[in-house]
Amino acid sequence: MTNEFTWKVGGAQGEGIDSTGEILATVLTRMGYYIFAYRHFMSLVKGGHTNYKIRANNEEQVDYHGDTLDILIAFDQTTIDENEDELITDGVILHDAKFAGTSKRDSLKICSVPMSQMAKDLGNVIIKNMVAAGASSYVLGIDPNNFYEQIEAQFGKKGAELVELNKTAFNKGYDYVKENYADVQRPVPAATKPATPRLLMTGNESIGVGALMAGCRILAAYPITPATEIMYWLLGNMKDVGGKVLQAEDEIAACIMAIGANYSGVRAMTSTSGPGLSLMMEAIGMAGISETPLVIIDVQRGGPSTGLPTKTEQSDLNGALYGSHGEIPRVVLAPTSIEDCYYQTFHAFNLAERYQCVVIVLSDLLIGMNKMTLDTIDLNRYSIDRGEMVTQEQLDALEKGAFKRFALTESGISPRSIPGMKNGRFCALTNEHEETGLEIEDVPMRKAQMNKRFRKMETLAREVNEWGVDYQGAESPELLLIGYGSTKAQIAEAVKNLDGMVVGHLQLRAMMPFPSDAVKRRIDAAKRVIVLDNNFTGQLTGLIHREIGYHDKTETLTKYDGNPFTVGDILSFVKG
Repeated sequence: MTNEFTWKVGGAQGEGIDSTGEILATVLTRMGYYIFAYRHFMSLVKGGHTNYKIRANNEEQVDYHGDTLDILIAFDQTTIDENEDELITDGVILHDAKFAGTSKRDSLKICSVPMSQMAKDLGNVIIKNMVAAGASSYVLGIDPNNFYEQIEAQFGKKGAELVELNKTAFNKGYDYVKENYADVQRPVPAATKPATPRLLMTGNESIGVGALMAGCRILAAYPITPATEIMYWLLGNMKDVGGKVLQAEDEIAACIMAIGANYSGVRAMTSTSGPGLSLMMEAIGMAGISETPLVIIDVQRGGPSTGLPTKTEQSDLNGALYGSHGEIPRVVLAPTSIEDCYYQTFHAFNLAERYQCVVIVLSDLLIGMNKMTLDTIDLNRYSIDRGEMVTQEQLDALEKGAFKRFALTESGISPRSIPGMKNGRFCALTNEHEETGLEIEDVPMRKAQMNKRFRKMETLAREVNEWGVDYQGAESPELLLIGYGSTKAQIAEAVKNLDGMVVGHLQLRAMMPFPSDAVKRRIDAAKRVIVLDNNFTGQLTGLIHREIGYHDKTETLTKYDGNPFTVGDILSFVKG
């Protein structure tokens, strides 16, 4: 018996696929399992194929949903057709008896369960998801009492009648499989219930928590998959700290609202995906030249245009690095996990105010909309740093009208006042300006202000080599795998499977300023270098080439079909 197992439920959208998966995910987490829950869905309200996969381990944290599958719950034939290749040799399929349930693989154990009919007999067709949960409970060898607790917690407020209905549906599924397919049971490894409940959260929720803890009090956004859940989470929690969530008419307005809030001294952000980021480009330039702090969360999805709204990709990198007309200093961060979404978001607010610039956090659908179990989050890793905020005492010491908001300092960081501070007024202009903010077009001051704005990135460019990369492996590996953001888990797992090979794994968390020294050192020491790019053109590879070269040493593994890299993808490319 191994320490882990995988389970998936699939069907047409609108059949309760997510709710079925959520029930099991929550039960397993409460029992003490570490899980990663992955949602595959289409941009449809009803119809199309969707599935929900859970990978669970009784001992170790799980960061990726895995390549293989032990048990498949199928509400339609499409689910079998599209997922049976993922099943292990003796995998189990539990399918709704409303269809034949055929498979092209003879080694699989196929069980027909009248899920829809049982639900219909109970007077509620959608409750077949609870029948499926009961069937799964028997196959996995999980005590039904664990599900009863979840049913009571989930439906208790809606009345005892609904609780009993769900328990009855669950028991029907459990008993049917027990009576008709007793030999199909695959007891899962026992888990120990933790003394302190663990977290089960998505990357979008983690971003929301990070923003709240960093002192963000305004989110201005327009709903867009896969970033909308950030808005939903903050909508439910921002009010507890006196904050506001503003739904703008579009992403242009949302970005400008966030800039205005930051200008007024309130920590604010906007959240979006690729199409929204495109619309924000002019406003990003405005924040850059006015040196107004701004945090933008981009939960990437498949493009271009509306592209693949419900699929993952990492193709917004170039837009985040270079988008907007003209040239401005900016910071681009890339969380490497659901947990790291918290840390990178908190850090983003500090960097935005410390360097008075735009900070873009590049998440993606893989970590944004999927869940994993975390023991805890270190709430003390970062504390709020508001940067060069001028004090009232400092302003009082100046002559009237002498405050220079855009003073030409050696560090490039100028003192910042907020509206309402006596003697702290300045001209807030989006044209090029002199030190007090008045518009200019003379050559020396233009050059001086451009130099000043970019000078403040020099300090950050040095420090980013310390925290901008994660490295695991030998000092001189024969193979170096490089990724950014959410590819970390699959690369790490692939490394474990490359027995007999000395492998290094470099994961980038900072994309701009680029951690040139840290990356160059690792590439120098490796014999072979493979860069993973979840896009068509190899944007990370191109960034490495622009920053430090190595055109002749880097190979690129790309994927752009809307799905995340699998461990198998990496191993196949390495072994060639």
